[in-house]
Amino acid sequence: METNKIIQYVREHPAGKVKIAFTDIDGVLRGKYISTEKFLSVCEGSTGFCDVIFGWDAADVAYDNGRFTGWHTGYPDTPARIDLDTFRKIPWEEDIPFFLGDFIDKQGKPSSVCPRQLVKKLVRDAEELGFTACFSQEFEWFNFSETPQSATEKNFKNLSPLTPGMFGYSILRSSLNNPFFTDLFQLLKNFDVPLEGLHTETGPGVLEAAILYSGILEAADRAVLFKTAVKEIAYRHGILATFMAKISETLPGCGGHIHQSLWHKDRNAFYDEKDANGISTAMRQYIAGQLFCLPHILPLFAPTINSYKRLVEGAWAPTTLTWGFDNRTVALRVLPGNKKACRLETRVVGADVNPYLAMAGCLGAGLYGIKNGLDLKQPATSGNGYLDFSNGTLPATLEEATAKMKASTIAKEIFGEGFAAHFVQTREWEWRQHLKAVTDWEYKRYFEII
Repeated sequence: METNKIIQYVREHPAGKVKIAFTDIDGVLRGKYISTEKFLSVCEGSTGFCDVIFGWDAADVAYDNGRFTGWHTGYPDTPARIDLDTFRKIPWEEDIPFFLGDFIDKQGKPSSVCPRQLVKKLVRDAEELGFTACFSQEFEWFNFSETPQSATEKNFKNLSPLTPGMFGYSILRSSLNNPFFTDLFQLLKNFDVPLEGLHTETGPGVLEAAILYSGILEAADRAVLFKTAVKEIAYRHGILATFMAKISETLPGCGGHIHQSLWHKDRNAFYDEKDANGISTAMRQYIAGQLFCLPHILPLFAPTINSYKRLVEGAWAPTTLTWGFDNRTVALRVLPGNKKACRLETRVVGADVNPYLAMAGCLGAGLYGIKNGLDLKQPATSGNGYLDFSNGTLPATLEEATAKMKASTIAKEIFGEGFAAHFVQTREWEWRQHLKAVTDWEYKRYFEII
């Protein structure tokens, strides 16, 4: 929509307010309502937003190791710009106008710690190589017949799943909860987060949705908004949705797989009809880049303690540095398809990611392979990828993955030193918080016996 029409819509909306939001490093949307007058005064310039959102964790606990902001800086406002191209109407809030924004520094340049700015940087990197990146993300998530209050009162134990049993691709279950299904599909579409598909997945109350592909920045915006929108729509039905990577050791984890392709003008640069497998040299280099970089940037794809409970053998999530054709046991699943559909699916990614960072990680690693002309020497895995150790395995804990990222020059080269340093510090903090916690496992194992 043209800028003048957007401003006219905002000016004439009877609510007299606008909702704006930014993402923190964990991918949590942080925002507020502002008056129409305030919006009109800053929409084509800049505004400010408290930089504490880069100074605390997902539980609003202040980091003690951050350099970007902290008690030592006084948590000032940081400059920000509202992106008018992200204009949406929130259909479950009387179509009030909504916008995403970016953080900038005092000189007006992109902030080094802003996740959305990181995606924009990778877009420019791709363009310099002559490519446009098209991405989409799919999510699996659990749904419970609970409220935030009831779940807290139960201490998140013995929650009631939306439906019982392991019933993937169930027509019955989608009929049983049809009002929720219908609202998800229609309201997300009205919110400009269109879905390609929505179905039940294996596990009690588990759903999976595939978001329609687009350019990478729009794809990342859609994915970020999808996670929050699903939770808000679920609230309307008395449902509590979670995108944790793993809620139980006895149930499959929740993936956030990312599909991606590079395009040169109107041609899919991943497709080569002359190749026996239908994939181009550029795609082979892109795959090689991801295989090489994955161990160095894994926290972008598995950012929490819980992420690594999902990355275990036989749980529909990869554990080895492998690739293969239409193989769901490997880290990188190649789908040659045809000149329109040829793409790569990165299956390492969990549902708990910050989509901006995960997509930036995929694109950055792939472009690294193209820039450096990496050969895909490792053969495609046929059969069980969990048993293919020819190229090594993924780091098994957040501590291991973060230490590897900190010691590597790859993340600094691809994403910049400012971002890499800040992100590593936040993951080190996350690990230290986990070490202090006394878990149910410890009580059950040690309370009586030791």
